[in-house]
Amino acid sequence: MKTKLYIIVALCFLVSCTTSKKDDIDKKVDNLLSKMTLTEKIGQLCCPIGFNLDDEAYHRLMGTLPCGGFWAVLRADPWSQKTVETGPDARESVLIFNKMQRYAVENTRLGIPIYFAEECPHGLMAVGATVYPTGLGLAATWDEELLYKVGDAIGAEAAGRGAQFGYGPVLDIARDPRWSRVEEGFGEDPYLSGMCGSAVIRGMQKHLAAAVKHFAAYGIPEGGHNGAAAQTGPNKLMSDYLSNFEIAVKNGAKSIMTSYNAIDGVPCTSNSWLLKDVLREQWGFNGVVFSDLGSIWALHSTHRTAENQLIATAQAINAGVDIDLGASNYGAFLKIAVENGLVPIENVDDAVRRVLRFKYEAGLFDNPYIPIPESTNDNELALETAQKSIVLLKNDGILPLKHDVKSIAVIGPNADNMYNQLGDYTAPQNQNHIVTVLEGIRNRANSDTKIVYAKGCSIRDTKDADFESAIKAAKSADVTILVVGGSSARDFKTSYESTGAAVVNDHISDMDCGEGYDRVSLELSGLQENLIKEISKLHKPLIIVYIEGRPLLKNTADEVADALLTAFYPGEQGGNAIADVIFGNYNPAGRLPISQPRNTGQIPIYYSQPKPHDYVECESTPLFCFGYGLSYSDFEYNNLNIKKLENEIEVSFDVKNIGKYHGDEVVQLYLRDEYATITPAEKQLKGFKRINTKKNDTQRVTFTIPTANLEPDEFTIMVGASSDDIRLKEKIVI
Repeated sequence: MKTKLYIIVALCFLVSCTTSKKDDIDKKVDNLLSKMTLTEKIGQLCCPIGFNLDDEAYHRLMGTLPCGGFWAVLRADPWSQKTVETGPDARESVLIFNKMQRYAVENTRLGIPIYFAEECPHGLMAVGATVYPTGLGLAATWDEELLYKVGDAIGAEAAGRGAQFGYGPVLDIARDPRWSRVEEGFGEDPYLSGMCGSAVIRGMQKHLAAAVKHFAAYGIPEGGHNGAAAQTGPNKLMSDYLSNFEIAVKNGAKSIMTSYNAIDGVPCTSNSWLLKDVLREQWGFNGVVFSDLGSIWALHSTHRTAENQLIATAQAINAGVDIDLGASNYGAFLKIAVENGLVPIENVDDAVRRVLRFKYEAGLFDNPYIPIPESTNDNELALETAQKSIVLLKNDGILPLKHDVKSIAVIGPNADNMYNQLGDYTAPQNQNHIVTVLEGIRNRANSDTKIVYAKGCSIRDTKDADFESAIKAAKSADVTILVVGGSSARDFKTSYESTGAAVVNDHISDMDCGEGYDRVSLELSGLQENLIKEISKLHKPLIIVYIEGRPLLKNTADEVADALLTAFYPGEQGGNAIADVIFGNYNPAGRLPISQPRNTGQIPIYYSQPKPHDYVECESTPLFCFGYGLSYSDFEYNNLNIKKLENEIEVSFDVKNIGKYHGDEVVQLYLRDEYATITPAEKQLKGFKRINTKKNDTQRVTFTIPTANLEPDEFTIMVGASSDDIRLKEKIVI
């Protein structure tokens, strides 16, 4: 009894302390707000671009409009024109931040500290920072515990260089792989996206605020065009394109970024229902809302819902956008909008309160400076994540490849190009941090194995091809590893829009994916398909690896390859990870977070849609379904037991490793509502676990499904290894 009393007292004390701290911060915020001029308030809502801001320009800006923070000060890429040599490393980053911070604290009237906001979708976008697999690769691990560690590492690295906001993760549900930014999100399913994203968020927010993007329905654009309108009804919007954001908010996400698109004609950046009614009122979000870069400007220039930029500014802040990323609107027009009665001062004050509250909670007022960090690069975590992200799609028995193979030909445009395996939103890298597939094969093969290399062709450039050398290399070897796919590698010859998106132009780079590079087809670019066919004519053992940012068509590869793997831009250790899987040092268990179509004409194709009839030209099913992936082991499912408890359903079953190897299995739980008041999904993912099982061992796996949001009805509970590989199922009535 005493123990229970102590616990109750302790909990009351913790609640009291939390409430007291919140009240204390609220008082400080209100006190500071009462001292601020309108210009100073507006400054807190402005977040200009910082990567080319010199001291003189910074001092001048802070003298006229003391800004709340700056975005992309540390960014290095062709858009910022910062290279490995000219971009700031970890030490230089902190020196830059502390110098800017000191000026803000000591030379502005109120001494309000600034924040840094930096891109962190799959690692900090700065020179020397660790590069993890892109969002699709992270999702392909189906491993929440691992993704928490990745988020923790990303947050620590970004905060160690001075950042208080990390832009990421990306939660856009992608159901049109022609869209250029598919690689950034966690795939086609809201539950997988919400759970994977939340794991990353929890890890990141040990160190800084995760700015989750893009809100909302950005990944289903008409025609696959980046930023194009999303056409969806309210039921579908809530269930498929907002529910993952709700999961993230419930897991404590501190910031949200609006998206460029409109939903049913209403731009997301001026959508009061979305930003106030849903985000704040229904979900209880009390964090900071950023615009995306230029998305307020686009209300006039692109969406044409505002007749000028003054009206666009008013629409955005009145809808609930706190911070103008880029500061092009709030800095120029918000004061005029307030003075002319277009924006109530209360809306400005509410937004400023949220920004100031964040700064107090982040400790910027008490400790505004950052200690000089040691330069770090987490190769081990990057390797583990890459290993777990690789999906084995086909294996006729050639894998795992024996280490004593006498000769290997490594061929293809993605075999030895480090930037092609990193994905978009990646800073220029020091070559000794990145391991290509060719280097990985050399690292993992026996020292006496002969390895020959030929590029064969580029990703896109049809003039840069040398099939003769590739065929010669393949003829000389016992086995060929052919590495094809896509690239989001930006270069210094590519042009960029004001938002940072790449512009497709006459310059032929490898880039065929990444922001701005939408596709009309999912075929391999350039001459890659021809290269596959020519190598396959040799009728020698052939392993094909796709390194890609979207699910490219694999029909030919599936027909001719002895083994087929995909890696969604596996990051800096991708080459070692792929080699580990090929040689059996690591037993693959990655699973597809997005369906792999047979034909571009099938789009949209996703597992939860009602099953359609076949086309005249091909089947309606995907080539490889959502959740699919092979292992070097086999697993058996048995003993399904379902219990209906008061507020949940408990589902338990046995998984036995009946194969020759220790390994992971990704068990998946799906629910089918047999009948509903609106057309139900074919099935919905409701749980997943990545479990490690030794050969001949059995594990009991248990899931729970909350019943609060389920209509009274008949349901089918399904357990399996993919959305189409259901091993156990049972109907129940709720």
